[in-house]
Amino acid sequence: MPKGRIRIKLRAYDARVIDAACKDIINTALTTGSKVSGPIPLPTKVEKITVLTSPHTDKDAREQFETRTHKRLIDIIEPTNKSIDSLTHLDLPAGVDIEIKM
Repeated sequence: MPKGRIRIKLRAYDARVIDAACKDIINTALTTGSKVSGPIPLPTKVEKITVLTSPHTDKDAREQFETRTHKRLIDIIEPTNKSIDSLTHLDLPAGVDIEIKM
């Protein structure tokens, strides 16, 4: 039986999708007998891009666009072999980037 913990970092552009993925991971870990810490919301990264609407005539006419990257952190403490196996075969929603450290 492996000791230690599994740290899972999730990233997505949509907050509802990442919350659904967190709920799936936590339910899977709890049903297999592991302890779960999280989800811990990490700071949202906001990237803003400013574009001139008409490049030659009016300098003050601008549009702003932004992308928000939502991040969550989940720690699975004392994972069992069954929980590791079920987490590797878990189907997550599209658009969620997952990073797992053991």
